[in-house]
Amino acid sequence: MPSRESHERLAALLDPATTVLLTVECQQGVVGPDSALPELAAVARSSGALANIARLVATAHESGVQVMHAVAESRPDGRGGNRNARLFHAAARLPVQQYTGSTAVRVAPPVEVADEDLVVRRLHGLSPLAGTDVDPLLRNLGCRTLVVTGVSANIAIPNAVFDAVNLGYTAVVPADAIAGVPAEYTPAMVRNTLALVATVTTTDAVLGNWKRPRRQGATAV
Repeated sequence: MPSRESHERLAALLDPATTVLLTVECQQGVVGPDSALPELAAVARSSGALANIARLVATAHESGVQVMHAVAESRPDGRGGNRNARLFHAAARLPVQQYTGSTAVRVAPPVEVADEDLVVRRLHGLSPLAGTDVDPLLRNLGCRTLVVTGVSANIAIPNAVFDAVNLGYTAVVPADAIAGVPAEYTPAMVRNTLALVATVTTTDAVLGNWKRPRRQGATAV
C-alpha cells in the first residue's frame, strides 16, 4: 500500500494549476480501428490504456487541468520528415499514412478534444517535445508537472519522459495509460527505465487527486 507521504507527494505534484496532461499519438491512424499499426492499436485497447486515457482527459476537463494532444503526422511529399532510421523507412511503406489533414491524424475516440485543449503537431523526429512547440507552451502555461500518456512505450513515451525531465519538468506516468508492443514490454520498460526518472502511478490515483473538492473560491468549469 502506498504510504501517506507518497499520497501527499503525488497530490502536490498533480496540482491542477501547475499540471498538464499530455496524450501522445492517440490518433486514429495509430490507435484507431484503421491503424497503420494494428498490433499496437489492439494492445492499446485490450489493455485498457486508451480507455484510461479517455478517463484522464475527461476528468482533466472537469477539474481545470490543461490537456495537450501531441500528434505525429507527415506531408504526402515527405518534406521535412526524417529518413535517418529504419523506423522512418518502414513507416513510409505502411498502408495507412499519417498525412496532415487526414482522418488518420485526428485524435481517436473515446478520447475527446475540448475547445480549451492544445493540439501540437509535428512533422519530424521521435519525440513530442524535442523541436516542437510543446516546451514553450508548457512554460507559458506555468506547467511544473507533465502527466505523460499514450503510445508507444517502445519509442515516443520514453522520449517524452526523458525530454520532459531534461527540460526541468517533473514527469508523472500512469502506467496503465500507456501501451507498447509486445504487451509485456510495457511493464518492463516502466519498471526498469521510466521508474528511474518519473513518478509512476495509476490512472485511478491521478483521478482520485483531480476529483477532490476544488479550492475554496474556485468555480466549476
